[in-house]
Amino acid sequence: MAPNLLLAASAAILAFLGCAHLVLTYRGPKLRPRDPAVAEAMAGSAPVITRQTDIWRMWIGFNASHSMGAMLFGLVYGYLALVEGDLLFDSLFLQAVGVILLAGFTILAKLYWFITPFAASAVALLLYCTALAWAWAS
Repeated sequence: MAPNLLLAASAAILAFLGCAHLVLTYRGPKLRPRDPAVAEAMAGSAPVITRQTDIWRMWIGFNASHSMGAMLFGLVYGYLALVEGDLLFDSLFLQAVGVILLAGFTILAKLYWFITPFAASAVALLLYCTALAWAWAS
């Protein structure tokens, strides 16, 4: 049961990050540019691919969908760890997908984001890998 709880804790971290990111996308100034002129320029500029939207709306949409992806990982892997542990720990595919996603978040956080999502993603990856190692050793 301990590997299941470690993996569920890993999933909970991602779910929390996703929820917090979604809230910050729509509430308060945390994910807005410090310079209001940047947001105005983004709102006044369409991407090359289409004129049906602008860069600001794309920014909001990308942040929201990014949040949803983290929440989905947390919900699915948390559920698998706590309710369908045998399915998860017997599937190398599901295990690999989890490692790849968590490693990807951790790398992106290191390269492009800031210390809080990097540290949280790294802890989630460590918990996940520890859970797998423990399960494989059993």
